[in-house]
Amino acid sequence: MTETTRLREEICRTARSLFERGLTGGASGNISVRLPDGGLLVTPTGGSFGTLDPARLSRFDASGRLVAGDAPTKEMPLHAAFYETRQSAGAVVHLHSTHSVALSMLPGIDPDNVLPPLTPYAVMRLGKVQLLPVYLPGDPAMGEAIRGLAGRRAAVLLANHGPVVAGKTLEAATYAVEELEETAKLALLTRRLSPRLLSADQVAEIVERFGVEWE
Repeated sequence: MTETTRLREEICRTARSLFERGLTGGASGNISVRLPDGGLLVTPTGGSFGTLDPARLSRFDASGRLVAGDAPTKEMPLHAAFYETRQSAGAVVHLHSTHSVALSMLPGIDPDNVLPPLTPYAVMRLGKVQLLPVYLPGDPAMGEAIRGLAGRRAAVLLANHGPVVAGKTLEAATYAVEELEETAKLALLTRRLSPRLLSADQVAEIVERFGVEWE
């Protein structure tokens, strides 16, 4: 099995798992993975995460030209911007997960750090999560907003839309976006209940011990 074939199957297996657990429904969500030659494999537009065909994934070469497969997700500007600004990015996962979207619509959210410090793993896997404004699906301005962060965020939350997370591998990006959704759920469940948050010293210790990006 070639590396590209393995990655195609991994994308479809991951997407199906996310779909079956209700983390993104219908034809929503998209995944991309950087190939060893610098190209990308991307989930196609209009495809359900539950029924993706490995052979029909969109294939881009290192220059960003579509060379095989179905037409790609309309959110390509978003994915491309992450790869351009984060050299460590090996995969990008975007979902329309319910609790993250709900959190993005509430007043009083800190746009520079959406998630309250509820658990160590949210800090470890995500760092600070930036809230971006509302954009129409496929708007190239989303990519420009990511570029404007200059690689300082591995995770963003698109207001009224959903989370986008970059990771070194597809597994890492998936774990991180799942952590984002679970933390958003905790934030909603404990909202106005005065939960005990991690202290600033505890967050600082996690950041230092685990090498978390925290600008």
